[in-house]
Amino acid sequence: MKLFAPALCGLIILSAGVTANPRLQPFNQGLANSNIDMEGYLRVSVIASKHRETRRLTEDEFIRKSQEKGVVILDARSKEKFDMLHIKGAINLSFSDIDVESLKRSLPDKDAMILIYCNNNFQNAELVFPTKMPTASLNLSTYIALYNYGYNNVYELAPRVDPKNSKLTLVSTPKNPK
Repeated sequence: MKLFAPALCGLIILSAGVTANPRLQPFNQGLANSNIDMEGYLRVSVIASKHRETRRLTEDEFIRKSQEKGVVILDARSKEKFDMLHIKGAINLSFSDIDVESLKRSLPDKDAMILIYCNNNFQNAELVFPTKMPTASLNLSTYIALYNYGYNNVYELAPRVDPKNSKLTLVSTPKNPK
């Protein structure tokens, strides 16, 4: 919580400064795009980060919740990495493919419990789970995106685990013979 308050203040100052800074105005003239809203994204990010605080799960909690009826495990990594190794029962929706229509198809029930995990939840498996910068962790962007689209029953695997010692069941997607 100590880190959250300064980060929140920084985001508020940053988002206020984007429109208030007169030096940025000439640069931005004629570059407006109503389909890209940085200030809105920053606002939603702050709200989603607060929501996320109580939704991070231990490995045991993640496994327990994954066994409940109607729970969806979502892996937002690339299909290539997903096929190499993923949590058994997970569906794959690559982050770059998250949009209104793909969410309607893949996650039609906005109230369903969704469990997410990403590369940064695993260690000693760089080929399959390459580590991202902590501030660029796929968990963060996936959580914020789902929250932004109205999915508020999202939980996240919190710890880093070694696939060799994990209690999670990890599987590969069988390759189709040609």
